[in-house]
Amino acid sequence: MTEKMHKFENGSALAAALAAEVADKLALAIADKGTASIAVSGGSTPKAFFKALSSAPIDWEKVTVTLVDERFVPEDSPRSNHKLVKENLLLGPAAQARFIPLYQNVENVGEAAEIVTNKVSATSLPFDVVVLGMGTDGHTASFFPGGDTLARALDINTPAGVMAMHAEGAGEARLTFTFSSLENAGLLILHIEGQEKMEVLNKALEGNDETEMPIRAVLSRASSPVNIYWAP
Repeated sequence: MTEKMHKFENGSALAAALAAEVADKLALAIADKGTASIAVSGGSTPKAFFKALSSAPIDWEKVTVTLVDERFVPEDSPRSNHKLVKENLLLGPAAQARFIPLYQNVENVGEAAEIVTNKVSATSLPFDVVVLGMGTDGHTASFFPGGDTLARALDINTPAGVMAMHAEGAGEARLTFTFSSLENAGLLILHIEGQEKMEVLNKALEGNDETEMPIRAVLSRASSPVNIYWAP
């Protein structure tokens, strides 16, 4: 694995550059095979990037958008990543994209994971683009320290797809793509902002205990180069 650092003066500059890079990758995928797929992350960090990407002049009808992970909450919840993407990315030209939500209106998170795996794996994997975030605890996707299924989620031999995750630091039950679903993306991005996140990243790069900081699995074992986009 190799990582490449892209540093920007501010979040606006980062959002514009990242949107241009992602749009180019999606356009190339469409030109090459007729379709493109992207998995994005939630949180407040990607909002400006989402809005910049939403106006990219690509054939959005041929793009499938999904989430790297999701809380097991309905779309109208303020905690929903689906809501975040709908309000910030699936706008203008990007409203024509096919969106696959992870949350499903079923009884439990495990059942939802099975449904989404069947929807996504046949049409969208491997992803052309994956955009990850990172928490101050070193989690990425819903790979949380102490997660009940963390070892299986990070195992490269676990089949690609979506699985359930419960962890004390996660709040709600989670749905997350497995490491094997994300690590081989055509373009693999880690998008972080702020000095605190840079310090967390540096700590992750200095160690190798993935149970302590699951982001280390991506940084050390991903088969695709990790492009780190950072702004203070």
